[in-house]
Amino acid sequence: MDSVPSRPASLGALLATLPRHLAERASLVAAGEPPEGAAYVVYWAHHALRTDENPALELACALADLRGLPLLVYSGLAGAHPYLSDRHATFVLEGLRDFAGQLAARGIPFAVNLDVASRPDAGIDRIASRAYAIVTEDFPAAPYADWTASIARRTKRAAIAVDTACIVPMNKVDGVFDRAYAFREATERERAVRVAAPWPAPRPRSEPWPHVEHGLPEVDWRTLDIARTVALLEIDHSVAPVVDTPGGSTAGLARWNAFRAARLADYARDRNDAAIPGVSRMSAYLHYGMVSPMRLAREAHAAGADKYLEELLVWRELAYQWCRHVPDHSSFDALPSWARRTLRAHAADERAPLSWERLASGRTGDRLWDLAQRSLVMHGELHNNVRMTWGKAVIGWTQSPEAAIAMLVDLNNRFALDGADPASYGGILWCLGLFDRPFTPELPVLGTVRPRTTEGHAERLDLDAYERIVSRRARPWRVAVIGAGIAGAACARALAEHGVEVAVLEKSRGPGGRMSTRRGEGGEFDHGAQYFTARDPRFAQRVASWCSDGVVAEWRARFAAVGPFGASPVEAPSRFVAVPKMSVLCDWLLGFERIKLSTGASVRTIERAGARWRVSGTESDGTTREFGDFDLVLSTAPAQQTAGLFAACAPALSLAASRVAMRPTWALMWASLARVDLPFDHAEIREGVQGVGDALAWVSRVSSKPGRARDGVDRWTVLARPEWSVDHLERSPEEMARIMQDAFAALGAVLGVFVPPPAHAVAHRWRYALAAGEGGEDAIFDRELGLGCAGDWLRGTRVEDAYLAGVALAGRVLCEARQRSPAAVDVAASRVG
Repeated sequence: MDSVPSRPASLGALLATLPRHLAERASLVAAGEPPEGAAYVVYWAHHALRTDENPALELACALADLRGLPLLVYSGLAGAHPYLSDRHATFVLEGLRDFAGQLAARGIPFAVNLDVASRPDAGIDRIASRAYAIVTEDFPAAPYADWTASIARRTKRAAIAVDTACIVPMNKVDGVFDRAYAFREATERERAVRVAAPWPAPRPRSEPWPHVEHGLPEVDWRTLDIARTVALLEIDHSVAPVVDTPGGSTAGLARWNAFRAARLADYARDRNDAAIPGVSRMSAYLHYGMVSPMRLAREAHAAGADKYLEELLVWRELAYQWCRHVPDHSSFDALPSWARRTLRAHAADERAPLSWERLASGRTGDRLWDLAQRSLVMHGELHNNVRMTWGKAVIGWTQSPEAAIAMLVDLNNRFALDGADPASYGGILWCLGLFDRPFTPELPVLGTVRPRTTEGHAERLDLDAYERIVSRRARPWRVAVIGAGIAGAACARALAEHGVEVAVLEKSRGPGGRMSTRRGEGGEFDHGAQYFTARDPRFAQRVASWCSDGVVAEWRARFAAVGPFGASPVEAPSRFVAVPKMSVLCDWLLGFERIKLSTGASVRTIERAGARWRVSGTESDGTTREFGDFDLVLSTAPAQQTAGLFAACAPALSLAASRVAMRPTWALMWASLARVDLPFDHAEIREGVQGVGDALAWVSRVSSKPGRARDGVDRWTVLARPEWSVDHLERSPEEMARIMQDAFAALGAVLGVFVPPPAHAVAHRWRYALAAGEGGEDAIFDRELGLGCAGDWLRGTRVEDAYLAGVALAGRVLCEARQRSPAAVDVAASRVG
C-alpha cells in the first residue's frame, strides 16, 4: 500500500494523499469542521456489508490512522425506508451478522441500531456528533445521499462518500448517459485497466482497534434471534423472508462459486431463458454490498465471460451513474423527453386498470405476468429477461404513465431483494423508454416506446418449465388457521401468497367473525363491526386497493356523538365499510388459491400425530370429524377460545391467551318501514344521556351504508355497552331485544324524535366482542411446537388491529419457521465464529 503523510492540513488535502484506488472513489459531501477532542472516525455502513474489498472501510481505517483516532463502524435497519419489511430486515440482519464476524476478526468495533421505532437517523446522529468525520458509501439511489447530507448538516461534521459498488468509479465518469453503447465507449479504457486488476491488500495493523463507547446496546450476534427481532419491529410483516436466499457474504459467495463452477461458461447462451437456471442471482448480494463486485468482475474476466461482464460493468454501472445525476430517478420525469412526450400523447388511450392488490398478488389472468409476479413475491427476484416484459405490461393496467411508474417502483421495491437499487431502477424504467430509442409504428398506450408483449414472450418461453421454477415450494407446509374473522383471513391470505397451503376452519356458517352480516326476515344487518378506519399506512394501502376493486367503500354519512345536551356532529378519520355487506371483506381475502375454507367446522382437539398436529372436532350437524394433519396450527379465535384449544398441547400459549380479558356486547338488529328521523346515521352514545342510562354504546343506520338495500326499510344496529352487557349476559335474546328496543326509543325521545315500534327486532350476544386492554405483541408463535395465535385482542379493538395481528402472525410463521429450511440452517452454521 502506498505510504501517506501523517497529518495533512485539511480533510480535502488528506483525501488527496490516500492511495489512488481509494482517493479516486471518495467524494467530500460536506467539509464540516473537525471538532476538538473527536472520539473516533465513524464508518456508516449500509450498502457495503463486507470487509473484503471494501473501499469505504479501508478509507475510514486510513483516515483514523492518519488522525491517530479509533475507528467505529455503525449500521442500522433504516426504519424510515418506506419498504422495510420482514424480507428486507431479515436479509440485512443476516448480512450484519456476517459483517460483525468479519469486523471482529479484524478487531474493529461495531455499533448497530436495531430500533426502527425511534427517529431513523437518531442512532447515527448520536454517533456522528462525537466523530471527526463520517465515512459512508456513495450509494446514489434515494434516500441515502439525502440522508448523508442531512446528517452532516445537523451534526456539522465532515462527510465522505466512497464508491464501493462500481468497478469504474463514478467519479471517473463525466456526465449522464442515455444509451448503453455511449457509456460502454466512454468507460472502455478505465474498465480495461481495472477489470482484471487484483484489489490491493489493506495495510495490516499490529493490534486491534481500541474499544469505543458509542451508547448503543451491544448485540450478541451468536445468540441474536433474528426472527424474534424482526417480529417486534413495526414494519411490513406481509412480505416474508426468502427461504432460499439467506443474507450475508457467506451465502452470497457460496451462490457465486456454485454459479461460476456450473453455469458461468454458458451464461451467454442461457441468460435469456427464464425456464432454466442460467443466471447468477447475485443482485441482492450486490445491492447490499455483501459480495465485492470487483471480485465478481475479476473472476468472470478470468473465465472469459464477456456477456456477464457486459451486464455487470456496462448496464449495471450505467444505471448507477444515471441515478447519481438524476435525483428523481423513481418518477415519470426521469424518463427521456421523447418517452415522456409519446406516453403523455397516449395518456387518454383505453386501458384496463387493475388494483394494487390484484397486481401485487399476481391475479391479472395473464399467465406469464402472474408467474413473474409470483416469483417476485415468493422468491424476491425477477429473471432479468422476464422483468422487461413484466414492466411493459403494467402501463396497460394503470390509469396513467405516471401511475405505471409508481406501481412498478412499489412492486419492485416492496418485493425484490434488490429493490431500490440503481440497477433495478434502470431496469424498470427501461420498460418505459429509459436507455432506449423510439420504435415505430406508434401503438396505443405505449406510443413509440418499444413494445414487448406477454403473448409474444410466452410463445418463446416454456411456461410449464418456468412455472415449476417459480412454484418450487420453499415452504412445503400445510397450515391450519382456526377462525375466519378478519385476523384469520388476513393470516391465511399472507401465508397463501407465499406459497403455503392453508386450511381455514370456521365454526360459523360463513366467514367474517365480528365482521359478519346476519340475514333474516328483516333483511341484512351488519351486526358486529359497523365500519373500520385505516390509521396505519400498512393497512391503509390495502384499504385503498379494496376500494379500487369495489370491495370496500367510504361511508360518507352523518356521524355524531350524543351526550346529555343532545347530538353533536363529529369529525374523524374516513370510515370504510365492505360492500355490499361487511362479511364480503373476509370472503375477498379468503378467495385465493391455496386457501381451503371449511365452515361449520368446530375444532375441539389439537394433538400430536407423529411430527404433525392432528386437528379434530365436529361439523355443524354434530358429527365428529378429523380435519387433517398439519405442520402448523394457528388460532385467531377469541382469547378464551384460543386458551381452551391450546390448554393440553401448548400450556404456555394457553396461559398467554387466558390472561386477556374479553368483554361481551349485545347487539340489536332493528328495522321499520317508517324512517327514523334521527339527526345522524351513526352515533356514539356517551354517558349521562337521560333515559338511556348505561345501556347503549353505538347506533348505526345500516341502510345508509354504500351498497345496502334501498327497499324503503330503515335498518339500524344498536350496540350495548360492554359493562351493561356483562350484567345482562345470560338473559335470553328475546328479552334483550325488548330491553334494547326500549332503550333505542328512549334515545329518540331524548332527541325529540319518535322511534316507532319495529317491524323486526332481534338481539345477538357477542360473548367475546372486545379486548379489555390495548397494546402488546401483535402475535405469538412457538417455533418449536409450530403453534401460534393472534387477534385484535393482542393489539387493540379495531378491525385494523385484527388485520395487522393476522398479518403479523403470518409474518412470525414465515420468519421463524424459515429456520427449519436446510438452506438457512446450513448457512447460519458457518456464520459468526
